[in-house]
Amino acid sequence: MPQIRRLPENLVNRIAAGEVVERPSSALKELVENAIDAGATRIAVKLVEGGLTSLEVTDDGCGMNPDEMALALERHATSKLPDEAIEQVATLGFRGEALPSIASVARFTIESRPAGAEQGWKRVVDHGEIAAEGPAALPPGTRVRVENLFGKIPARRKFLRTARSEYAACKDVIMRLAMARPDVAISFDHGERRIFALQGGEGLANRVAQLIARELKDNGVAINMDRGDMRLTGIAGLPTYNRGVADHQYLFVNGRPVKDRLLTGAVRGAYADMLARDRHAVLALFLDLPAEEVDVNVHPAKTEVRFRDAQGVRGFIVSGLRRALATGDKRSAQSPDAGAMARWQQEPVREEPSPALRSIFEGRDWSAPATGVAEPGRAWHAGEGGTMAEPRGRAEEAVPADTSAADYPLGIARGQVANTYIVAEAQDGLVLVDQHAAHERLVLERLRAAGAEEAVARSQALLIPEVVELDETSCDRLEEAAPRLAEHGLAIERFGPGAMLVRSLPHAIARTDPEKLLRDIDDDLALNGEALLLGEKLDLVLATMACHGSVRAGRVLRVDEMNALLREMERTPRSGQCNHGRPTWVKLSMEDVEKLFGRH
Repeated sequence: MPQIRRLPENLVNRIAAGEVVERPSSALKELVENAIDAGATRIAVKLVEGGLTSLEVTDDGCGMNPDEMALALERHATSKLPDEAIEQVATLGFRGEALPSIASVARFTIESRPAGAEQGWKRVVDHGEIAAEGPAALPPGTRVRVENLFGKIPARRKFLRTARSEYAACKDVIMRLAMARPDVAISFDHGERRIFALQGGEGLANRVAQLIARELKDNGVAINMDRGDMRLTGIAGLPTYNRGVADHQYLFVNGRPVKDRLLTGAVRGAYADMLARDRHAVLALFLDLPAEEVDVNVHPAKTEVRFRDAQGVRGFIVSGLRRALATGDKRSAQSPDAGAMARWQQEPVREEPSPALRSIFEGRDWSAPATGVAEPGRAWHAGEGGTMAEPRGRAEEAVPADTSAADYPLGIARGQVANTYIVAEAQDGLVLVDQHAAHERLVLERLRAAGAEEAVARSQALLIPEVVELDETSCDRLEEAAPRLAEHGLAIERFGPGAMLVRSLPHAIARTDPEKLLRDIDDDLALNGEALLLGEKLDLVLATMACHGSVRAGRVLRVDEMNALLREMERTPRSGQCNHGRPTWVKLSMEDVEKLFGRH
């Protein structure tokens, strides 16, 4: 029978490293968090080959003396928990495992000097064994270098990815931490190339826009909302400014970057009726709440959290996001696509001959020679079908407008192109409106205002209630969500340990398969912690009704009809995007128009 034994310290550290240090980005995250917790105002990060060869973090924080440095390399030794109140932890790190774990699986060099000390101290640990230590010359602060990660552990080294992939993971870590602390100056180098250098104290909106995309500042809305002890800040992209993947969503809880399914589900719920299911919002959200209301000691890498009142937090985020988006709900993505702008064709400019050459050619007939005897001339047939295409644009004399017409945000209609796009002149530019997409959103909002949403969700009882067999965990999830599902017209109840009884379905989807619906909802609950799927199905029904009841592309509109559509868009919530997240209108500023003609 195997004997129970106490594991040696080096093996314990290597096991701990398996939880904390999965790849170079994991080590980098721990080191930068230590620098922030040390009070650094400037942090410099340098990578070689994505961190596979080496990574280095230098800060100007409080520094350590030799005794503190030796203690920091022992497991569960930390300065971040002055007492046993772990639920009150305010720092990014608190476990005291990172440095010894990293030092056990790499060549680890740490140099540090406290402010006021005459010199610094250096210690080198090679895969758990002290290799050297002694005085070091460096300014106040700390410098940590990690080389040859998993070099003596081939079984772990072979699971690392390519240098390009590891670099991308490291960059994502630095971007998230840099967003969390806009007051800290951070520089990031990869090899000989400077990736970015951010100044401290530049403000949250500027920091986020620099790291995600500069155009987010013009295509997003600021968020600043309080409810009780909770506060939500950040910047959220307009629904028309979206991505095909969700990796441009940055979420923070009490200044800590997290990847939490409840928060991700809340974001999806807030954008539910404004984005297609395969499109994702671009945003950075910062949630602050009392430390005792959130448990950060859930995951070894501290990337997951657990809330005491999860539903309250979710509702706060959804309402905060929707309220912020309502301030910009009539806006569309602010500038035309750069690729579309580049495809505008310009007339080639004919170069004039120089004055010296002009005198040679002046006064002579340089026209093409007349047609030969055997070449009968071709007559000009104006408007011949094969010669000229029928124009597709249409302009009418605009009806007399009020003197305040120039103040309309979407301008005054001037014509229609391809019987699909309305051309309007605004005070500050040219507006193009997709008449079908715009009217589709207007009809959807009218349906909601008229109570169609409640009608679609009206419950329709089944003649014979259907029993759906599921595993016990799925039944527990569905039973907990039953009151919220009933609001959408789906009435279910527990029917034994491993079954649910479906008594009624929403009227709009009464012909759906109850078993498939419940399984899909359960998958949604397991993934997002919230039953978003049913609401999305009902939104799809409303969107389909709106689509069929809206002005079709290809319909000829009179100028007064165009202007009526523009005025209603200016009054209607979320009119800047259609039901699928596409823009309903774009604006070409007068500056852009002048650039196209070389006048700017």
